Amino acid sequence: MSGRAKFVVVFFKELRETLRDKRALGMVLLFVLMYPMLVGGVLQQQISRALKPEKEGIELTVIGAARAPTLMAQLKQKNVNITTAGPMTEEAITALLRTQKTAAVLRLSDSYVDDYRSMRPARVELWYDSASDNGRKVGDIEHVLRSYGNTIAGARLLAHGVSPATLHPVQLQKYDTGTSASRSASVIGTMLGMFFIPAFFFCLSTAVDSTAGERERRSLEVLLAQPAHTRDLVMGKWLAASCVSIVGLTLELCIAHAVLKYLPLEEIGMSWRLSWLDLLYVCVVSLTLPLFAAALEIALSINARTFKEAQTTASFAIMLPIVPVIVVPMLNLNTATWMYLVPVLSHQTLLREMAKGQAVGLLPFVLTFGASLVLALLCVAFTQRRMQSDRYLMSL
Repeated sequence: MSGRAKFVVVFFKELRETLRDKRALGMVLLFVLMYPMLVGGVLQQQISRALKPEKEGIELTVIGAARAPTLMAQLKQKNVNITTAGPMTEEAITALLRTQKTAAVLRLSDSYVDDYRSMRPARVELWYDSASDNGRKVGDIEHVLRSYGNTIAGARLLAHGVSPATLHPVQLQKYDTGTSASRSASVIGTMLGMFFIPAFFFCLSTAVDSTAGERERRSLEVLLAQPAHTRDLVMGKWLAASCVSIVGLTLELCIAHAVLKYLPLEEIGMSWRLSWLDLLYVCVVSLTLPLFAAALEIALSINARTFKEAQTTASFAIMLPIVPVIVVPMLNLNTATWMYLVPVLSHQTLLREMAKGQAVGLLPFVLTFGASLVLALLCVAFTQRRMQSDRYLMSL
């Protein structure tokens, strides 16, 4: 047989064994569904939180509500449900807030009416629990209180013949040029990297079993004794593991894209405008990431004597590409060319820039595709040289 035929035989042999392994297929199915559902669940929770106050209103407990009927009317106009209460101690207010039955407690001082009539600052206390999930609701209540105070101040100035504009010598007008797509990419930019991390887990079982697993079962020695070049063995095992990862990553990206398209992101001021054609470009560029993932895991597993040892080593090693994906967004760095040279980070950056609806250019695609391919070939070359060494053969 020719060298090409031997390589194909090894490829189909490893692929057939992988398809028989229910554990490997179960891992692929788990990660195909887990990350898209996880991101979708997080975004759906944010959407639900944004819509809940609009549908149900904001629950507010007011102590001394009769002292400010105009304020109470303005709060009700802003969809705030008011529950009146009698005098309460600080401990009682704290206990009430911990029950999560009310977003905040508004307490008007006993001297509120006298201070208001005398044009002195009328004291209003707003009690809330910053550790709860009512931060947005409390912010809405504060906005109503500020608007109410500004309205009273303007009316008092007019009563004294002074224009309310005197309090605002500078008028600030803000214009937001950011699109919903760019806001979406900025908010969920960190999440996008999660879609590419499973590429390392899809091929983990296949890569470890075809190297350290066969070494532990003493079948690798038999393979090396066959009339086949080491290059054919390495290429066959590498591409078989890569094939599993490519299929898993492609399915995962398609499911993630469908989930983001389905979610009503417009309710939280965002959108997902990536088209299926754009996703096809991303999938093509991402073909080299599974190649690198499989090559790296095979290069690490080839030196392990047992399946468990190889799995532990590879599991720790594949955490390295995850570090830049987490650290770089935390540093709030601007997009730079060097980011497209780091696997996983390059894919995250490319997908984020495409999601913004901006013209990315050809260079990021080339660097993203080429960086992972070069690293994959280096790992394959290392594995081939390692298997050809006399020291390695003697250790079998």
